[in-house]
Amino acid sequence: MTVKSLRIGTRGSPLALAQARMTRAALARAHGVNEDHFTIEIIKTTGDQIQDRPLSEAGGKGLFTKELDSALIAGAIDFAVHSSKDLPTYLPAEIVIAGFLPREDPRDAWIGRDGLTIDTLPKGAVVGTASLRRAAQVKRKRPDLQTTLLRGNVETRLRKVKEGEIDATLLALAGLKRLGLAEHATALLSLEDFPPAAGQGAIGLTARADDAVTRAALAPLLDAATAQALAAERAFLSALDGSCRTPIAGLARVEGDHLSFYGEVIKVDGGETYHVRREGRAIDAALIGADAGKEIILRLPHGVAGLM
Repeated sequence: MTVKSLRIGTRGSPLALAQARMTRAALARAHGVNEDHFTIEIIKTTGDQIQDRPLSEAGGKGLFTKELDSALIAGAIDFAVHSSKDLPTYLPAEIVIAGFLPREDPRDAWIGRDGLTIDTLPKGAVVGTASLRRAAQVKRKRPDLQTTLLRGNVETRLRKVKEGEIDATLLALAGLKRLGLAEHATALLSLEDFPPAAGQGAIGLTARADDAVTRAALAPLLDAATAQALAAERAFLSALDGSCRTPIAGLARVEGDHLSFYGEVIKVDGGETYHVRREGRAIDAALIGADAGKEIILRLPHGVAGLM
C-alpha cells in the first residue's frame, strides 16, 4: 500500500530548505516512491523576518516555530522539519515531536578571515554571532575579543567574513555540510571548549498529536539514539527554563544502552561557567538531563537570570 502524499512544512532559508529536501528524499526512499509524491510548503516565520536585533530581545526560539505550529494545527501541512536547536522546550498541546533524523556532527565551525583562528586573531578583533552561547564561549577563551550581533542566513554570514565586515564567526558544522559549504570552515572547534547548543546537528520532525497516519509514515526515518540524546538535552534546558536569553550548552552521547551528558551555563561575559556531567542508562535520558539541570540551579548564586 502506497504511503499517502504528505505536505512538508519548512522555513524558507537555504538551510531549512536543504533539510526539508533531505527529509523528503529519505521519506521517498523509505516508502519506495518518487520524491514528488511529497510536497514542500514554505512557511514564513517571524524569526526569519527579524534581522536587526537578537532573538532574545524579540521572543526567543518560538519565533522560528510558531507559524509552522499554526500551519500544522490548521491542517495546512502534515509535518514540519526543524533544526532541533530551534525547537522550544514546550510545544502546543496539539503538536508532538515525531522524532529525529540521525544526528550530524554537533561541533561548531570557526570561520576566520584570511585563515585566522580563534588563537591567532589579533587583540580587539570582532567576532559576529547571533548566539549568546557562542559569544560567551568566545569571551571565555579570548576575553580580549569583541563580539557583535550577526544575523542572516549562512551564506550572508560567510560573505560578511570574506568582505571584512567582521573578522570571524561561528556556525554549526552540520549546517555547512548540508549546504555543501564545509570547505569554508577555517577550523573545527573542540567540544570541550565549545560544547554545542542542545539539539545542534539534529533535524527534528513535528506532527499533530492525533495524526497517527503521518507519524507512522515518518517512523522509518527516525533514529532512536538521537531521540534519547535529545531527550536528555531538552530536559536539561527545560529544568533551566532555557531559552535564547541564557548561554546554555548541552550534549548527550548514546552508546548502546549507555548515555553520557555534559551541560554548562555560562555568564554572558564568559567570566563564569557552571558545568555538570552525568552518566546513566539511555532509557533514563530525560531524568538524567533534568537532574543535571537541577544541580546547576542549586549552584547558581543568583539563579539563571544572574548570568545575563
